[in-house]
Amino acid sequence: MNIAQSILEALESLNANRLRSGLTMLGIIIGVGAVIAMLSVGQGAQSSITGAISGIGTNLLFVASGNRVQDVKNPRPITMADAQAIADPLVSPDIAAVAPEIQGSVEVAVANGKQTNNTITGVTPDYFSMENYTLTEGSLITQEQVLGQGSVVVIGPSIADTLFGRHDGLVGETIRLSGQPFHIIGVTASKGGGSFGSQDSSIFVPISTAQARLIHRPAINQVDMLLIQATSADSVSQATEEVSQVLRQRHHTPIGIDDFTVFSQKDILSIATTVTGVFTIFIGGIAGISLLVGGIGIMNIMLVSVTERTREIGLRKALGARKRDILIQFLTESSLLSLFGGVIGIGLGWLLALLVGRIATASGNPFSPTVNLSSILLATLFSAAVGLFFGIYPANRAAGLEPVDALRYE
Repeated sequence: MNIAQSILEALESLNANRLRSGLTMLGIIIGVGAVIAMLSVGQGAQSSITGAISGIGTNLLFVASGNRVQDVKNPRPITMADAQAIADPLVSPDIAAVAPEIQGSVEVAVANGKQTNNTITGVTPDYFSMENYTLTEGSLITQEQVLGQGSVVVIGPSIADTLFGRHDGLVGETIRLSGQPFHIIGVTASKGGGSFGSQDSSIFVPISTAQARLIHRPAINQVDMLLIQATSADSVSQATEEVSQVLRQRHHTPIGIDDFTVFSQKDILSIATTVTGVFTIFIGGIAGISLLVGGIGIMNIMLVSVTERTREIGLRKALGARKRDILIQFLTESSLLSLFGGVIGIGLGWLLALLVGRIATASGNPFSPTVNLSSILLATLFSAAVGLFFGIYPANRAAGLEPVDALRYE
């Protein structure tokens, strides 16, 4: 019996029991659909996260207090004085700009009675260029406003919609932060929601104003983080060493023990890629369990089929069918069941991924699930392999039947 004839006979057998064949394929359809959907969602999330990080630039450094590797007791805080020392071009020639920032949660209110709790960020003018912020109207925070502790604020379009019901014509309006009046001087352009929260809900004030009136820290002029821009992507390692040398001298740290952490955009990108990759594999593995359940369903149905067709098997053997022919016939049936289920499952997975993308977009966190050829091939081949594997035992059992015993079976 050749392969083509085996396939035709398998199709005739499956067609004779359409309902049972359909229900048997259901487990494979759900399994493959779940695998395709989960892998595409995971890959889409990974692309969204890494794209957002890469969009900021690859020549950024971030400096925070404390050592993420070693346990350092009572680390010295990062201060404005540290930022000024690092920004000295004679000391750090590979650093183009330094932007300290401080964050805290405050109550935000307007005259019409609307209010919300939101995170505010105290920044310097260099912060906006480093984070690629642009405006739809107004102006950004200036150095004069930082020096004068100005009561000015730049807001994102999402927080503008929340408070005013619009995000244009707001320059000159007043909002209250922790009960204190601030004048809106600018509205940022939309950057969209991200996996780390929506950047459109940002509220920016001069860092000096935040330190003096809104966000209180134990140390004088303490900041939460320094954003540092290297002169180029190639000079990131030199800039990292220059930052480390300045802070070691200022903090008087013991040799080999830093009380601060310097990490680059590449480090964050690498961590994000690793985490999302593991997450994708994890959820794909969970979805793959349903494929095994579907395979067990195939084996169960094929065993029933062997029992029902015992006399047919005996007749075939009596007419000269070899053990190999019977084996191939039942393996072909189980493989076709799994393969057809896999093809339908691919369509189901694509629809599920599309639905998840639409829901994410509607919720303000847009990303595009990615259904690529590798995940389709993986799911298809795996589904066929599942059918083949779980069909071996029923097929071998059918092939091992003695013709005389099979013909006498009732």
